[in-house]
Parts: sequence; structure tokens; C-alpha cells
Amino acid sequence: MIGLADVQSFCATASAATTSAILFNAVQDITARMGFRHFALVHHIDVRGPDGTAVRLVDYPREWVDVFEERRLYASDPIHRASQKTSIGFLWAHVDRMISLTARDRAVLAAARDVGIGEGFTIPAHIPGEVNGSCSFAMGANDELDKDQLPLVQLVGNFAFEAARRINRPVGATQVPTPHLTDRQVECVALVARGKTDWEIARILGVGSETVTQHLKDARDRYGVTKRTMLAIRALFDGAISFTDILGS
Repeated sequence: MIGLADVQSFCATASAATTSAILFNAVQDITARMGFRHFALVHHIDVRGPDGTAVRLVDYPREWVDVFEERRLYASDPIHRASQKTSIGFLWAHVDRMISLTARDRAVLAAARDVGIGEGFTIPAHIPGEVNGSCSFAMGANDELDKDQLPLVQLVGNFAFEAARRINRPVGATQVPTPHLTDRQVECVALVARGKTDWEIARILGVGSETVTQHLKDARDRYGVTKRTMLAIRALFDGAISFTDILGS
């Protein structure tokens, strides 16, 4: 099981990683410390395309990778399809509540179990203008998952995928400047990360709810995201807010 200090250490390593190999090793290490056996950071496309920019860091059993490639499950995999229905992490046991599983889907899930993959947790990665992706962590077939740490697992997955996106940008590609938030927007985003509603933020800051709503809309626009959760993650990753802003000193 991990704690906040482990997440902070991983985020610092992921943010500083300059190659896929460095990031792979960091994700592999924290995957084990979280109690999982395997991980996969992937865009939901055939990564053998010509531009080579798709994210694909996979530590699944070779047998499952072969099945996945043979059946070309990039977009049709039931876990990948379920990830399009939510912006937060989900347990694989809940997939049948999120999408209608076909006989083919059930066969895919059975094939994963046959090679020793047990319960898993997937964190979607929805970036406007990009192919959908996800970060998944998987248990062994007979392992018991610690659900209490899943909020921290989601943070790890979000940071891992963001780091992989950065590393996989083509050489010579134009670097997108980090969005600049105003001081008031930063305050609002930090309070969102603490789980506060617009009304609660307004009471804390002594402003109107409409003002808070507008600050958060402007902040989401600057980052090009539509969800409050992703806004907080992106601001945390870019250093606009810190763990101290969220949890206090």
C-alpha cells in the first residue's frame, strides 16, 4: 500500500523523466508498491502507425499481449470502451454496469483471466483533440485489491499518462506553453481539488457562486479540458497548485 509521500515522489520522478525507459521503470516500481502485478499506459489505437507518437507502455503477461495484438483490440477492448463512459477511475468488476457486454467482450475478459490477470483499475485519459487513452493497473488472478488506496492510484495513473504524452511528443514539435492561471483561478482550482463545490468555494473566498463558476470555466478553457477532475490534475502536474495547497501543510 502507498501513501501520499509515495505519490509525491512518483509524480516528481514522472515529471522529470526524459525517456520512456525511465518512466517505465518508475511506473513498474510504484505498480508493485501499490500491490498490482501489471500496468498498461496506452492510447486506444494501433500503435504501429507511421508517426510513432502513440503512448504504449505495457507490462502485461506476454501471453495477453499476444492475444491483444492478434485480435486487434485497441478500440474494441471492453475496458477501453468502458473508459469512454467516465472521467474517473473504475474497477473492472464494474464494467458490465458501464457498457453492454457482448459475447465477444466476455470472451476477451475470460482470455485475460486465463493468462493470470485478475481484478484491475483503469484511469481514463481524455484529452481534447487526441485519441482516447488510459492507464490500467491489474492484479494477479488470486490477489486481493486494496480499494482504500484507489484515490491515490488514480493520481498515479493520471500523472503517469501525462508524463508519457510529454515524452512521446515528436522531436521538434512545438512545445505548448503551460497555461497561466490568475491567482483567483489558482485558489478556486485548489479548492476544487479539495472536493469543494462552487457554493462552498464562494463562501470560503467571500465571492459570488457565479464568479467562482466563471473562474473555473476560464481555467478549464485555458487548459482545454471539460472536467473539474482533469483541471485539478493538470494544474497539479504543471505546478500551478501543489499537494500542500490541497491537503494543507
